[in-house]
Amino acid sequence: MLSRKLMVAMMFVLMLAAGAVQAGGDAANGKALSANCVDCHGDMGLGDEEVPAIAGMDAAKHAKMLSDFKAGVAESEMNDYAADLGEQDMLDLAAYYATLPAK
Repeated sequence: MLSRKLMVAMMFVLMLAAGAVQAGGDAANGKALSANCVDCHGDMGLGDEEVPAIAGMDAAKHAKMLSDFKAGVAESEMNDYAADLGEQDMLDLAAYYATLPAK
């Protein structure tokens, strides 16, 4: 029984470590990639009444959301935008928007 608890604990630690690695993106490259994002989210990522703000969003959460859009987990206009993004592109965009001040 102890070995099962140890395995569960190890899996939890590995998942946390993977999340930390996933959050590592290049904000400068993300800024360059954001040209398609500004059409809806605005120059500073603040969105509007119809489009959510992405400025100041946690980078790991943002990258996960982009990955989910790419995978089609939820139907959204974002599915088309995320379809062509690579994993590093998503990390870079998320890192860039995390540097911007939130509303």
